[in-house]
Amino acid sequence: MAEEPCQCSDCQRFYKEHDRLIREFPTFKHQQELNWASIQSFRTLCTKVTYELQKELSERESNEDNSKEKHISDTEITEALDELENVNAYLYSIEALMERIFETKISNNIESKFKEIANELAPDPLNMDRLILNRLFHQTPDSTDKKNIN
Repeated sequence: MAEEPCQCSDCQRFYKEHDRLIREFPTFKHQQELNWASIQSFRTLCTKVTYELQKELSERESNEDNSKEKHISDTEITEALDELENVNAYLYSIEALMERIFETKISNNIESKFKEIANELAPDPLNMDRLILNRLFHQTPDSTDKKNIN
C-alpha cells in the first residue's frame, strides 16, 4: 500500500513548487538550465553574503568602538561564515557534477517523451478538465474527503 504524502505546510509548499518546476521546465534541456541557474544564483548569493559578513566582522575588529548597535553578534557571524564556507564548497562540488550532466545530449524525440511524462507527473492544476474532475471528485459521496468530515 502506498504511503500518503505528508500534509504539513512545508511539504505541501514543496510539492506545489516541485510540480510547478516540472510544468514550467518540462524537458531535459530545460531542467539542465534550471538547475545550473539555481546553483549559480545560490552560489552568487552565498558568496555576496559571505563577503558582507567578513567585511562587517573586519570593520568591527578594526574599530574598538562598539557603541554601534549590533543586530548580529560576532559569534553568530563567525559561525555563519564557517557554515557558508562549507555551503560554498558543496555548491562547487555540485557545479562540477552539473558540468558532467551538461555533457549529456538527447534527441528531440526523447525531449518529447520528457514533455509527455511531465504532463502526467504535474498536470496543470488550472486546466479546465482537471478543475471539472476535481469538482466532481469532491462531490462524490464515497470520497475520502466526505468520510473525514463526519
